[in-house]
Amino acid sequence: MAHKIISKQQLSQDVFTGWFEAPLVASASKPGQFIILSISEDGERIPLTIADKDPQNGTIRLIWQRVGKTTAMLSDLEEGGQIANIAGPLGKPTEVKKFGKVVCVGGGIGNAPLLPIAKALKDAGNEVISIIGARNKELLILEDDFAAISDELTITTDDGSYGRKTLVTEPLEQICAGEQKPDKVFVIGPAIMMKFCCGVTKKYNVPTEVSLNTIMVDGTGMCGGCRVEVGGQTKFVCVDGPEFDGHLVNFDLMMKRQAAYKNQEKNAYEQYKEHRCRIGLNKPGKIDE
Repeated sequence: MAHKIISKQQLSQDVFTGWFEAPLVASASKPGQFIILSISEDGERIPLTIADKDPQNGTIRLIWQRVGKTTAMLSDLEEGGQIANIAGPLGKPTEVKKFGKVVCVGGGIGNAPLLPIAKALKDAGNEVISIIGARNKELLILEDDFAAISDELTITTDDGSYGRKTLVTEPLEQICAGEQKPDKVFVIGPAIMMKFCCGVTKKYNVPTEVSLNTIMVDGTGMCGGCRVEVGGQTKFVCVDGPEFDGHLVNFDLMMKRQAAYKNQEKNAYEQYKEHRCRIGLNKPGKIDE
């Protein structure tokens, strides 16, 4: 069945959000789970985390970053348009319970999948301290959403254009080194950021969950494209995750696998932009005009 785009909004230069018709997913999904969508019947399948849901209206909220052909195509679709398939909810839900003091750390587009987890943790009675970061102010997303559900919110930017000029690891370490260290930390963002955050929490022996966004194809564990090494064992992110003990993830191996198709992704994106320019839909270098 086709899925209608109910609303769509641009959050930053290359980040978009939209509400999509998906009543079965909306009724069954839980924080931490994701979907796989394809724009057309023969199109590429891409995983996106469910950022929010409205079971009463049968809709889910998705947030995506324009980095390849498919995410560019999704960004160019208008409200009222349709996509061919949404499969989900997939993956294991986040373990949500009253841990006590939790820290939620998000980086870049990772703030999107972190938000429903932080909301659920707050609803479960936890003290929620959020740290969200981006390269600069223009790329920061969901600040107001995190402010609404956090007992304390720290914002960092790499260039100091907003919040604290530092990486998210600095305030995280300050909290872990305090008199009352966190009972649990949740980290979602670029692999390198999660790696260093886990290095901090491991030093202070603070349990840490990370959500991995690897290359996926079928979302059922059959293709093996999303495999990662966790605690010396092979795991499949789509069925065993997407969340794992961050202290056990082999991030270096994961980053190597993530980079395997970067050139192909870039080339497909450039060809798509050139095609839109040729037919008069885009000016060179400006994909959303």
